[in-house]
Amino acid sequence: MLTHRIANIGLFLLLAVALLVHNLWLTLPWWVFLLLLQPYVAALVWGACNIGSNFYIPVICAADTKEKVIAITFDDGPLLKHTPEILDILQREQAPAAFFCIGNRIGGNEPLLRRIDAEGHVIGNHSFSHHFWFDMFGSAKMLAELKQMDDTVEVVTGKRPRLFRPPYGVTNPNLARAIRKGAYTPVGWNIRSLDTVVKDKDQLLERIRQGIKPGAVLLLHDSMEITVQALPSLIQHLKKEGYRIERIDKLLNIPAYA
Repeated sequence: MLTHRIANIGLFLLLAVALLVHNLWLTLPWWVFLLLLQPYVAALVWGACNIGSNFYIPVICAADTKEKVIAITFDDGPLLKHTPEILDILQREQAPAAFFCIGNRIGGNEPLLRRIDAEGHVIGNHSFSHHFWFDMFGSAKMLAELKQMDDTVEVVTGKRPRLFRPPYGVTNPNLARAIRKGAYTPVGWNIRSLDTVVKDKDQLLERIRQGIKPGAVLLLHDSMEITVQALPSLIQHLKKEGYRIERIDKLLNIPAYA
């Protein structure tokens, strides 16, 4: 498995060989060294943008099981516009879920967060601000964001989340350090619904259906109207196919709270 450490070692060895050749046998043009950097840079970008790559840090994206069981997760809430509707659907269908919440959206929505907890769903950490430049933050600032989110949830529910999902699903060395220092469990997904992009409910459902398999973790957003529209049909389809919907902490056998 390609990791950041292995990529660094590979780059070092390639450059060492190139320098040896350059100094002992053949003068190499400068562009040869730039050419050697290209696969390394490509690996860094690939690792950052693919949450399941485990390039910078191991991220749990699914359960290793043949049992027909699946976890449903929602990012970017809590929001008064759609989160209550989603909770109503989940309650009606008796389906547990995980909500990876943004800390600065909790203020004014404390009753909604308490409802998520009271109805048996998991509250996860999705950072405090979900800032556009979050991935550019230093590790100390990232960790401060995560802890601020924990503090906010604890004040409202008395619980401190341990499950963390990176904003935008992007990882990097700074975030890896923050996750380790804060003793978080990073959680990803292996079904990306693209409900923030897809505009047609049937297309959204078909995309999700194609990815359904035992142990899957589904990424949705409780900020989208199309998700509200598609959720009842999705749950009914899962049940029809013999799937059981589990809380993510139970599916992955990891503690949700400190």
